[in-house]
Amino acid sequence: MADNNHLYALVICGGAGTRLWPRSRRKTPKQFLENFFGKTTLFRQTIDRALLLTESNRIIIVTIGDYVDEIIKYAPEILPRNIIAEPIGRNTALAVGLGTAYIKKADPEAIVMTFWSDAAVTENESFAERLKLAAEAACRGNYLVTVGIKPTFAHTGLGYIETGNQLDQNTGEIYKVISFKEKPELKLAQEFLEKGNFYWNTGIFTCSVKSLWEAFGKYSPKLFNGLEKIYLALSGPAEQQTIKEIYESAEDLAIDNAVWEKADNLLLVPATFGWSDIGDWQVAYDLGEKDAEGNAVTIFGGKGKHFGLETKNCLIQAENRTIATIGLSDLVIIETEDTVLICPRQRAQEVKKIVTLLKEKEEKDLL
Repeated sequence: MADNNHLYALVICGGAGTRLWPRSRRKTPKQFLENFFGKTTLFRQTIDRALLLTESNRIIIVTIGDYVDEIIKYAPEILPRNIIAEPIGRNTALAVGLGTAYIKKADPEAIVMTFWSDAAVTENESFAERLKLAAEAACRGNYLVTVGIKPTFAHTGLGYIETGNQLDQNTGEIYKVISFKEKPELKLAQEFLEKGNFYWNTGIFTCSVKSLWEAFGKYSPKLFNGLEKIYLALSGPAEQQTIKEIYESAEDLAIDNAVWEKADNLLLVPATFGWSDIGDWQVAYDLGEKDAEGNAVTIFGGKGKHFGLETKNCLIQAENRTIATIGLSDLVIIETEDTVLICPRQRAQEVKKIVTLLKEKEEKDLL
């Protein structure tokens, strides 16, 4: 049984959400958008879920300097020393590793639960129950335990996890992991759906800090060498300088590539809650409430309006102006104070290409 006094929530709060431009911007990424998915921000929802499992003094947040003020605004109960600002962005492996080093220093017996601040979850009580089961599985041995979502359609925008047999007959729904699969083409995604033993990869992991630290050393030794230096420097005069130096020379690695995909001691607990990474406007449309014509319309502020004739299956968000549409279908139309985005829903993942173009044109005010 996992000891609640040793449960730590490691919240990774980075990423600009470029596929949700123009609402998600560098200064206000999707996790800090109000009225985006629920009345509170995705970040605040993440903290509330973590508080179902542990105390606020055992919630560690790894972020970038630009977001610290937003974190303090939306989660004032988090201790300042538990908000760790990365000197530069270096992808998720180093972010998870940095948070793990801090937790290991605070509590060598810790059980670490990774949370991502930009995911949407429904049924919070079920979420907490599944995370507790994952924590109990992690305590049974040297295991890295993930929570996977049973696919409901052939999704090509998420990675998949292939599972095998149950760990044993006495542990409930805990399965051994056979392999990770990268984001598949549609045909392969359909095969995964039909086989029935594949799950969507949520990135939610639970494991002992000892097992996670050993996994970094075994599967990403170069990265681990830097993390060891950071760990030894923590609470000392060279802490910040050491972190800065390691970040400047570190590889840009995702945690999936650095650890999870290589590990041979993975387990999976099937989720019994709703989950979405809200990765692009197509996903936002799928999650949105639809009118009789299949349109998901959201109005922000007091000035936005929409009037439509023969308009079907569109995602429409208005903030400052009136949007009028005639004879349109399957479009994304997003209006903000300074920008209007219009694109086919099926090309929603390409919005990040617009962000790349704006960077090339040095349109900093639009990023």
